[in-house]
Amino acid sequence: MARIAARSQPDRESVLWPVQTACPFCGRAMQMRYENHRTLETLSGRLRLRLKIRRCERFDCAHRRRPYRPEAEAAIALPEHEFGLDVIALVGVLRHRGHRSVPEIHQALRARGVEIAERSVTNLLDRYDELLATSLTDSGRLRALLAEQGRVILAIDGLQPDAGHEVLWASEHAREGVRECISGEVLLARSLLSSTADDLVPLLQEAARAVGVPVTGVVSDGQASIRLAVARALPDVPHQLCHFHYLREAASPIFEADRHAKKELKKHVRGVRRIERSVETASDPQTKVVLGYCAAVRSAITDDGQPPLEAVGLHLKERLEKVANSLDRAAEKKGARRSSRNCAA
Repeated sequence: MARIAARSQPDRESVLWPVQTACPFCGRAMQMRYENHRTLETLSGRLRLRLKIRRCERFDCAHRRRPYRPEAEAAIALPEHEFGLDVIALVGVLRHRGHRSVPEIHQALRARGVEIAERSVTNLLDRYDELLATSLTDSGRLRALLAEQGRVILAIDGLQPDAGHEVLWASEHAREGVRECISGEVLLARSLLSSTADDLVPLLQEAARAVGVPVTGVVSDGQASIRLAVARALPDVPHQLCHFHYLREAASPIFEADRHAKKELKKHVRGVRRIERSVETASDPQTKVVLGYCAAVRSAITDDGQPPLEAVGLHLKERLEKVANSLDRAAEKKGARRSSRNCAA
């Protein structure tokens, strides 16, 4: 769908100059000939770039009148793109680390003031995958990095796709042990149309060839297709369930009981909204105190924590007890003030 409204004007401008002043072919000084303009959407607002362009004007130079743009431009945005690299990076993080859908990413960007269409989010996801794949093709760097440690542990995981979209699979290496496996560098990031064992076997084999050192272990979430792929691609390598998934499965009964406890606790504080409505038209100091307590209760109810490491039901109980204790102390102080007034009378 075409844009039906004009974009807002940029609120800031940046002038970029080429660092290189001499022609790389003939070695003579290049002249500043003209400037180009670009308007970019960034996370910090709309940015207008003024790009100073140099050209070599020597008649005997084979690259006469070839434009040389500012080098810093490439660190801000891709060629012929209207969104900055910071927007592309955030889109990739929200998708592959935050597991957000395209509509959710679109809403998150709009909430941060980025003027973007939902279709453009899909395009930026493709650019992110391409940039990530490009950065991972330097096998020489990886081999030099891994040569000292002598072995690697692969962690493979995938992001389940939305309907009609591809799935990204990534393999990570670790220097030593599970801790390094979690924080290691990415070896592969590939978009696949399906996540069957036949699709994952080539990925594992490619990752094993790229490292140049023995693969001593594989860590995953235990998905059936991954188990089959590891057994076929790396038949003699131990395959272990990810610690997080193991902990989540082990804590599942406790988590369910805790969630039920939170559900029961919430039944006792559902009247908060009625209390807020009964005093929302008043403006006296006592009303502000009541609204503050209601906000504290509402905040406690909506705080889900980070299961399975945090028991959300117990956390809710603790926060509600603090609110109740505060109310009891306020009531005691009010009763003490009344008694002192009676004694004075």
